[in-house]
Amino acid sequence: MRNVIFICKRNSCRSQMAEGFARTIGDGKIKVVSAGLEASRVHPTAVEVMSEVGIDISDQTSDPVTAYNPEDYDIVISLCGCGVNLPPEWLTRDVFQDWQLDDPDGQPLDTFRRVRDEVKARVEALVANESISRAKAS
Repeated sequence: MRNVIFICKRNSCRSQMAEGFARTIGDGKIKVVSAGLEASRVHPTAVEVMSEVGIDISDQTSDPVTAYNPEDYDIVISLCGCGVNLPPEWLTRDVFQDWQLDDPDGQPLDTFRRVRDEVKARVEALVANESISRAKAS
């Protein structure tokens, strides 16, 4: 099973949504956490828009990336272009991707929903790709 970490600036919106989708879509296929360049809170509007699609992220926590060891993760996904601010050991994992999605914080509810849907599509593709990669390796 591959270990995935989603990293964002404050670990409050995009990375939290990605963690929620990955826990659901990737259940039994990947292990997942999220972190931020700094910790903050799980944004209440992120919780709200995820609940609209049946995913509860209210128990997730906002954690700093420094709380994690890069060697424990195969796949590192930056959601905000913050890859340029990560220490090199995070960028050299098996897979590093920088999705650069809009920050919905402070934006209207429709923006949160659009970003949520973009995150879902990316997570679905990631999980499908990892499933295909594992099948080929077997």
